[in-house]
Amino acid sequence: MKKDFLSILDVESDELEGIIADAMRLKRLKSDGVAHEYLKGKNLGMIFEKASTRTRVSFEAGMSDLGGHALFLNPQDMQVGRGEEIRDTARVLSRYLDAVMIRAYSHATIEEFARHATIPVINGLSDRLHPCQVLADIMTLRERFGDLRGLKLAWIGDGNNVCNSWILSTPLTGMEVVVACPPRYRPEEGVVERARAAGGRVTMVTEPEEAVCDADVLYTDIWVSMGNEEERAERLQAFQGYTIDSRLLDLAVPGAPVMHCLPAHRGEEITDDVLEGPQSIVWDQAENRLHAQKALLVWLIRGGMPPKE
Repeated sequence: MKKDFLSILDVESDELEGIIADAMRLKRLKSDGVAHEYLKGKNLGMIFEKASTRTRVSFEAGMSDLGGHALFLNPQDMQVGRGEEIRDTARVLSRYLDAVMIRAYSHATIEEFARHATIPVINGLSDRLHPCQVLADIMTLRERFGDLRGLKLAWIGDGNNVCNSWILSTPLTGMEVVVACPPRYRPEEGVVERARAAGGRVTMVTEPEEAVCDADVLYTDIWVSMGNEEERAERLQAFQGYTIDSRLLDLAVPGAPVMHCLPAHRGEEITDDVLEGPQSIVWDQAENRLHAQKALLVWLIRGGMPPKE
């Protein structure tokens, strides 16, 4: 039976641990210059409705590292851009490829594609979720802390797709996520309820100072995501006071790492001195997109990496 990765909850806690362990192993192999072509002869289709830097490059480079091939597919260059139904495209691509990664405006598009595909489907970002980002984030925090249980992550800003995925991850990691944002921009209520029902610890507050108090990790993202550009002026006004700066950083646990999934708008959601400062682990996050997604691809396509020799 094929497996998809549309949400971080598409993996069990033990599967998540295995993927993270594989990602760390793949990272070491790449650093040591050791070939690891576990997907030799395999093909990944990458459908992008939205622009991308990290998602496209990390998946494409990752497949190359693994001995496979990645095909960039622009919907405007495909028949789906001229009205072909998603289910028909999914069935056809399933005959050509070994997996498909989709970056779409609507989460429903990815869900429909996955329903009709007979190969693994990966959510490379949707309006609702961004599980690949959080997979890499969890790997990054595991490198720093080891055991994540009991740690507090303060999310400051928009309750967007990355925030939703962090909330859903709480039952798997044992971390607490405290979200500080204006009431209008809170994460989806159904996402919060699902996480809590599964045993996740999620707290919603309004004031950033309350969220970062004694936080072990600080996280933020842009205030104006792709598709919300017409709301820019309104959002910039609503999020005044939600910038992660040195003042907020001083309220957290000393040395607490700061995370941002990029791209960053310096001076808006985060100040330049914090992004470039010693507590920033933003560039580690970005690198780990490559390693975590390589492990995910191997897990989905061939069922995991071979035992260590």
